[in-house]
Amino acid sequence: MYDYIKGELAGCSSTKKGCFATIETGGIGYLIEIVGRDFANLPEINSDLKLYTVLNHKEDKMSLCGFLKREDRDIFNIFTSVSGVGLKMALTLINSFDVATLVGLVLEGNYKELTKAKGVGPKLAQKIILELKDKLTNYGQVEISAPSVYISSSCTSQNVEDALQVLYSLGYSKDEVSSVIGKVLQTTGADAHAEDILKEALRLLSL
Repeated sequence: MYDYIKGELAGCSSTKKGCFATIETGGIGYLIEIVGRDFANLPEINSDLKLYTVLNHKEDKMSLCGFLKREDRDIFNIFTSVSGVGLKMALTLINSFDVATLVGLVLEGNYKELTKAKGVGPKLAQKIILELKDKLTNYGQVEISAPSVYISSSCTSQNVEDALQVLYSLGYSKDEVSSVIGKVLQTTGADAHAEDILKEALRLLSL
């Protein structure tokens, strides 16, 4: 329902229940739950702020979650699609790992590292990997392409393909990805790990 909310930071708070920011726009103050990492990077009160949002609708209440980066919002939506991963758990995972690291752990099947996030046990970590690995690498079965001038092998490396598919799964369009992938591969090389390619792509896309 809400892609993002942009307005003036009217207030913020950090309690045992979580971190929150209030954005005022159009005479309405939106109370939005955010991760601790974003809370630490909020601007001064009365400064302009844009948060990419998710509307959470439960039987007894509605709430908003917000993120400074679009990819954090999109990976939040992907993780909450896993049965057993609720709002708080997804926020904890995003606060514990950046998007590229999270995706890398899923692709590698590294459930032990995922358990370092508070409240994530081995069974849940393995379930996350089981349900999301194919979703992240085959999201929508997008036909991918990367500038062949930057690819040293006769075909696009699997790591590049994996990184591109994840970018598409995070909601980036083919045009957005095409605009940065050449620069990414010049920096990382086509044989770099998918996680490294993804990190550099996300960095450039956020500029």
